[in-house]
Amino acid sequence: MFRALTVFVIPLLILFVVPGFSEAGEVTSERLLNALDEPHNWLHYRGDYSGRNHRPLKQINKENVNRLQAQWVFQTGVGAAAKFETVPLVVDGIMYITAPYNNGYALDVNTGRILWRYQRKLPEQSLCCGPINRGFATLGDKVFMATLDSHLVALDRMTGNVIWDIKRADYRQGYSSTGAPLVVKDKIIIGTGGGEYGVRGFLDAYDPETGKRLWRFWTIPGAGEPGSETWLGDSWKTGGAPTWMTGTYDPELDLLYWCTGNPAPDLNGETRLGDNLYSASVVALDPDTGKMKWYFQFTPHDVHDWDANEVPVLLDLEMEGKQKKLLVQSNRNGFYYVLDRETGEFLHANQIARVTWASGISPEGRPQVLPNTKPTPEGNRQCPGMGGGSNWMAPSYNPETGLLYIVVREECSKYYSSEQELEQGHFWLGSFPQITPDEDTWGVVKALEPTSGKVKWEFKFQTPTWAGTLSTAGGLVFVGDMEGYLTALDADTGKSLWRFQTGAPIVTAPITYMIGKKQYLAIAAGSALYTFALNN
Repeated sequence: MFRALTVFVIPLLILFVVPGFSEAGEVTSERLLNALDEPHNWLHYRGDYSGRNHRPLKQINKENVNRLQAQWVFQTGVGAAAKFETVPLVVDGIMYITAPYNNGYALDVNTGRILWRYQRKLPEQSLCCGPINRGFATLGDKVFMATLDSHLVALDRMTGNVIWDIKRADYRQGYSSTGAPLVVKDKIIIGTGGGEYGVRGFLDAYDPETGKRLWRFWTIPGAGEPGSETWLGDSWKTGGAPTWMTGTYDPELDLLYWCTGNPAPDLNGETRLGDNLYSASVVALDPDTGKMKWYFQFTPHDVHDWDANEVPVLLDLEMEGKQKKLLVQSNRNGFYYVLDRETGEFLHANQIARVTWASGISPEGRPQVLPNTKPTPEGNRQCPGMGGGSNWMAPSYNPETGLLYIVVREECSKYYSSEQELEQGHFWLGSFPQITPDEDTWGVVKALEPTSGKVKWEFKFQTPTWAGTLSTAGGLVFVGDMEGYLTALDADTGKSLWRFQTGAPIVTAPITYMIGKKQYLAIAAGSALYTFALNN
């Protein structure tokens, strides 16, 4: 039923060796810890472990960004309707990207010329949730890719040849993987999708040499385990709480932070009464064992599909007169949160989008839910909409401006209630939402003071966007939109300084890196990968 295809194009690749690299140019754990010290590379899905999506590069800056021009474009040949959400890795002169339908590519970073292609054939059954793939991870001489049919594949970084391919779960039950893995020390960490299919969510760690599973953390406690009492009867068995986005990691505390998605069925909570731990939460885990150290639930007993899979950003800042290790998140439920990432203690929350379902957040961090906000047979309009106030789109933090740049989706939905029996391997919402045709919707980039959530400036889009942000030391914030524009904003004021029309919606975040003495920018749009640099 399955076929793995690797096309090897270029028989010889040149390794770029700089101080601190091994002779073979392997990506070591030490290099990953110090990824920001390698300006010519982008070694992590979000640039480094913190989730800040910031790069201290400033050749491209406020004064000259208007001279930014396209350099080369790589066409994947994969349908644009599938959404091209990859974030490239750049490793010693080679760019690695994934594309929809289980495709992976290695490109010459200078020209975009294809070096190899990998493709894993998909089963005929529909899979959760769309054919997207968000990116590779790398360690040693390998790159790692999670597949839609719930496999994890290790490829030789130089040839694309399959080193190992392991089955993680049964796709026929609804399990799927779309996120980029995260390498922590000597482990490959990867989550799962399937929250809309009635699966039980989990997070895995694998041995990079053999593919052997080292631990599994179930995001829903089993019968008799602490937290199982927050599920009605046996509803925990099909309770969702997927882990489909990439987490972050604090090497000093040695804690892994991963967020979880909606309980299932998404919009019918009557069959799963209770808080439904650990859905719509962030969990802090020991990366060596997978044991949970603490958790925080953003939306207890979610009935609006407000996953908490948004990026948990790690910041070290002064708050209330004390230096603190913080975890901040702009959540899908319409609120912005600040937590102590050592303990999970709730510190602050404030509204960042239109919110009609709650009057605020209690001093303990629990939403103060308003009456009559659940889905109804007649339809109950609530804000945010099902797409959330924020979603998985990357925020960024610039330590020079001290601002956090988030993307907010301003839309509301009518949530309808109905009953639906679970059919294994099939979509299971339990009811449905609808955006009314006359609903006013828009998107916005907001610059926040990270400890207070206070908005310093806003930049508005005509429609809600699914694109993330990248900030740089050049005083810029780059962001895309659904109209196909890649825009550069002034990081201090939000003023638009430059934009480029790619010709297709942008649904991911850019990266930036150096080639020799020249700074480049790369972004996926439609079914193509674009790169930019300053003209001479």
